[in-house]
Amino acid sequence: MADQQRNKINKSPHVLLFPYPAQGHINPIIQFAKRLLSKGVKTTLVTTIYIFNTNLPHNNTISINIQPISDGFDEGGYTSADSSESYLKTFKEVGSKSLADLIKKLQSEGDTIDAIVYDSFVTWALDVAMEFGIDGGAFFTQACGVNNIYYHVYKGLISLPPGPTVSVPGLPRLEWWETPSFVHNCGPYPGWSETVFGQFSNIGHARWVFTNSFYQLEKEVIEWMGKMWKLKVIGPTLPSMYLDKRLENDTDYGLSLFNANHDECMNWLNNKPKKSVVYVSFGSAVKLGSEQMEEIAWGLNDKDVNFLWVVRDKEKEKLPKDFVDRKITGKGLVVAWCRQLEVLSHESVGCFVTHCGFNSTLEAIGLGVPVVAMPQWTDQTTTAKFLDDIWGVGVRVKADETGIVRRDNLLSCVKKIMDRESGEVARMNAAKWRELARVAVDIGGSSDNDINEFVCELKHEC
Repeated sequence: MADQQRNKINKSPHVLLFPYPAQGHINPIIQFAKRLLSKGVKTTLVTTIYIFNTNLPHNNTISINIQPISDGFDEGGYTSADSSESYLKTFKEVGSKSLADLIKKLQSEGDTIDAIVYDSFVTWALDVAMEFGIDGGAFFTQACGVNNIYYHVYKGLISLPPGPTVSVPGLPRLEWWETPSFVHNCGPYPGWSETVFGQFSNIGHARWVFTNSFYQLEKEVIEWMGKMWKLKVIGPTLPSMYLDKRLENDTDYGLSLFNANHDECMNWLNNKPKKSVVYVSFGSAVKLGSEQMEEIAWGLNDKDVNFLWVVRDKEKEKLPKDFVDRKITGKGLVVAWCRQLEVLSHESVGCFVTHCGFNSTLEAIGLGVPVVAMPQWTDQTTTAKFLDDIWGVGVRVKADETGIVRRDNLLSCVKKIMDRESGEVARMNAAKWRELARVAVDIGGSSDNDINEFVCELKHEC
């Protein structure tokens, strides 16, 4: 028995990492897996059959074992479901059994599983882990401040809809419209509302709670969360070569659900002066209306700046025809997708017009790029508040009474950031946060220490 225990201790620990199957959830967990690999932990990424079959890693920056499970939509994934509610319900039912089958398969092959780190959107993964006596850790991909608000809704401490203002520990008082859309407009997406509030339904059984943030960025909220759960703050989860450069050749997340127009983007940016380009992207999921697309298009065209605008193929039909036909060669470039890290780190980029998804937010902060915050839904309205009023790295653009951001308003905000004098504070703050992000993941940094503590516990060395 003693020999068996010694063998278990000496053997590299093995962790399953199970993100929700969407780009913004997969990327941070992949980067966490790379950090664990560098510290001697065997990692296995669990993803759906659909993503496994259609979106395998596109370069050699990822050496993580990948195992597929079924979400019930093996041929078409999320978009083939009748509704988000249908997808989430089926994913739980089919995914629970498929995950259990994978665990049995790995164990039958003599593969010990020491922990399952699961996306907080799939709480049922913890229930499966517990059935096998495996420790589980919830992984939160959104800002700690946002999760703080969701927790207070879950506990009944914030009503739906909320009052005129909302107050939670560690955050300034928020106007009702500055809360996540699932709080201030909770009706349209019942499945997603149930998911984000339900992240805390079984969190008391999780051995660890991981969050993709870093201590200096959200220290008041992190300290509050740390009193409730065994919190591990392990972000920002950007490829290492953009931060501490400790993981050689880690220049990309390694898995993308979209094909990037990389050479076109880089060649175009290389011919632009320093800090002269406005980069515009609304992420992998946001769908803008035709009227909003028109306002952005003519706003960018009217402004005397260069712009690089990411418009996914399925969204291009919403662009005004005259804009496509009259686009000034050299001044503007519209692409279906790009490698955002390489764009944001390019010397010609001076401003990022963003939807404020948390991955894009951390990339802007980690690369020191000031922003114009143009949130659309979910956590983005609250993250925009943080970017503007708390972190001071940009300005929020206001929509009119119909919910549309007009071109003049957008242009005014872009000018504030791009202008040398008015944008100076945002640029200085962005540079400050970039350095703090680097320090957090470097040797002895707060995030590096939390990852080391997790590894130490896995190896039974502390």
